[in-house]
Amino acid sequence: MKVHLRMVGCRLNQSEIETIARQFQQLGHEVVDKPEEADHFVLNSCAVTQEATKTSRKLIRDFHRANPGGETTVTGCYAQIAPQEMASLPGVHSIIGNRDKDQLVAQITGQPLEFYDSEPFERGWTPGGLGRTRAFVKVQDGCDNACTFCVTTIARGAGRSRSLADIVREVNALHSSGCQEAVLTGVHLGSYGHDLGDPNGLVGLVKALLHQTAMPRIRLSSLEPWDLSPDFFALWDDRRLCRHLHLPLQSGCDATLRRMRRNTDQQRFRALVQAARAAIPKLRITSDVIVGFPGETDEEFTESERFVREMNFGGLHVFRYSSRPGTPASRMRDQVSSALKKRRSARLLELSETSERDFATTLLGSAQEVLWEQVIGATPDGFVLTGYTDNYLRVRTTHPRDLSNVITRFEPGKFIGGIIHGKVKEVVNTLCNGQNVSVS
Repeated sequence: MKVHLRMVGCRLNQSEIETIARQFQQLGHEVVDKPEEADHFVLNSCAVTQEATKTSRKLIRDFHRANPGGETTVTGCYAQIAPQEMASLPGVHSIIGNRDKDQLVAQITGQPLEFYDSEPFERGWTPGGLGRTRAFVKVQDGCDNACTFCVTTIARGAGRSRSLADIVREVNALHSSGCQEAVLTGVHLGSYGHDLGDPNGLVGLVKALLHQTAMPRIRLSSLEPWDLSPDFFALWDDRRLCRHLHLPLQSGCDATLRRMRRNTDQQRFRALVQAARAAIPKLRITSDVIVGFPGETDEEFTESERFVREMNFGGLHVFRYSSRPGTPASRMRDQVSSALKKRRSARLLELSETSERDFATTLLGSAQEVLWEQVIGATPDGFVLTGYTDNYLRVRTTHPRDLSNVITRFEPGKFIGGIIHGKVKEVVNTLCNGQNVSVS
């Protein structure tokens, strides 16, 4: 079988689609890049915003146009909360809910997949499953919080953690295949282990990965700004942990946070950020902010914007509130107009650009470690390469060698258009597709 895979949404969806790719290959099937070449299309859908659901529907229709004879399987949060709507789209053959996603490949192929197998890595599977040098590793699913705007809790269910042994085994297999960075993902990553009776489960998981694997880089995806133990930031004494934390704030106004039912406020969030920055030099902290939440007055937005400025984030994801069916916020009074959301969003996006530039400027002139991800062009001077610093800033350079999947020291020169430009200094990790390389 030839299968085309796509996803919409978060890093957890990315991790799941990469796992699905590995499983198809493990059973001898081919994952193809072009939908017209596929017999079967799998979409891991998203329902977090109206735009995400629109994109999910469009991808299904695009695949049917590319291959009217192909079959489509839809999974993910949109499929979970609106299965009949998904089933009505052209070419949709089956709907598989989030709870049954682990058995998706077995259901499609009719072949049992009873255990995690490293064989796809050993026979040349590309790191990241879809051509990436970073691999997304799902460590937990579900969430026990009750944020009033969030449909994910409805779609994903209660928090559930993977076993530590399974995660360690997967990260070791990824490293053996050539991956240089593992990104730990989950709906509520900070709650890892709580359902297993371990309130400090995430600390134990990270320590295990640092001690039991040789993965050069370990990155944590989004962490809710609570449930972090006092010794959490001491983990960054190991430089393999990437110096980037994404701490979703959602609003800088305490009154709005209470309506959102977020388990934080200005005082606690400020203390958390101060503790993190005190423990981790050159740490980049980014955040999510929702504008136009029901009842957000001009005064509340001004307070939120003021607090966001005080936090001096290294960048923001700004979302206009999107009413999601079934959530308490969708039934709240005083819904904010689209025009006002747009104006507030524009102000915070401008602030985000300034904040990201200010943080990037602090790195100029000091050596940084970069994982080069891909070649994006060529000049008479060599390959044009792009990659990321460990604090998750995009960088670009030109070099005579293709350094994809290699970690080097990098000298930042200038920040232009959201990208740091500079020069390669020396190799830090010389593993490149299983071969030793030199940048000289």
